[in-house]
Amino acid sequence: MPARAIHEAPLEVPLSYPVYCHAGSLNSLGAIVEATARAHRYAVISDETVAGLFADRVRTALPGESRLFTIPPGEHEKTRSRWAELTDALFSWEAGRDTTVIALGGGVIGDLAGFVAATFMRGIPVVQVPTTLLSMVDAAVGGKTAVDTPFGKNLVGAFHDPSAVIMDPDLLITLPPEQIRSGLAEMIKHGVIADASYFDAMLQLLPSVAAHGARADDLARLIAGSVRIKAAVVAEDSREGGLRQVLNFGHTIGHAIERELHYSIAHGEAVAMGMIVEAEIAEALGLATPGLSGTIADAVRRAGLPVQIPAALSNVAIIASTHGDKKSRAGTARYALPRTIGEMEAAEGRWSVPVDDATVERALSARVR
Repeated sequence: MPARAIHEAPLEVPLSYPVYCHAGSLNSLGAIVEATARAHRYAVISDETVAGLFADRVRTALPGESRLFTIPPGEHEKTRSRWAELTDALFSWEAGRDTTVIALGGGVIGDLAGFVAATFMRGIPVVQVPTTLLSMVDAAVGGKTAVDTPFGKNLVGAFHDPSAVIMDPDLLITLPPEQIRSGLAEMIKHGVIADASYFDAMLQLLPSVAAHGARADDLARLIAGSVRIKAAVVAEDSREGGLRQVLNFGHTIGHAIERELHYSIAHGEAVAMGMIVEAEIAEALGLATPGLSGTIADAVRRAGLPVQIPAALSNVAIIASTHGDKKSRAGTARYALPRTIGEMEAAEGRWSVPVDDATVERALSARVR
């Protein structure tokens, strides 16, 4: 059989695996998988909603036998028990090291299916096929895989690079507006941490997204821009020992808010609130340009995301949750903090700063509805 054709070149990013990001990229899935992760069998892991939309198309394109494994949608499904169920299902199917996992879905599926691939028989290939804006610009690139625990989000996991990432912006047309807005939070974050011109381009895009959603002009180009920013950071620090911590801007507070709200809000909404609070912290410590939190809050507001924390949430509970963050040391939460748009505090190469609870409490109080 002649080799299948890959119709588009991957993005130019400093990673060991190709990242495809073009309208219609899914049409090349079979050829990309054949070139990067050919296997005897393919385990397509998805959630029930996404599977109903895209699983048949993906399975038809795969160059070999496949089986679909689904879970209900939602962050509350990203658990150790779901991981165990999926790995047991792979064993029952008699999957082996000649099996490739296809992670078809949003960030929950990317994290969970990636962790299944990282741990099954000590590691099998995974191809990430993100289907949400958030997962395209964040979870699918970088090799982080994990599940949540009662003690916090993403606390049990592994670094496991995909064999390839296939992003097709055309898939975003199926998303409801709130899912598009959730992804915009991570894109705003990328501008804050690394690129002021990208931040400005995001601001220019927001009215078009509000009017046209996933059909907005330049959305695909800006997705690629976000991927390039994240890839450059990951290439410098693949295991989050230093620079990669800047990608956690907004996430120390954001993850705590998610946990305290029992994952009832979108990840991007939590990150949006987290970015504003953490910029307030940076200003309070004298690290950030005065007014930076207001600039970020304006971008968040224009994206249709929340700028204030619900009053029902306890500051004490949020702060307690931050102590379990992966960046915490000796019981003190550390924060990746911005200095200005496009620049983060290096903290002498540590890229995160210990912050006392009183400072965090004052910043939270400034952002309570």
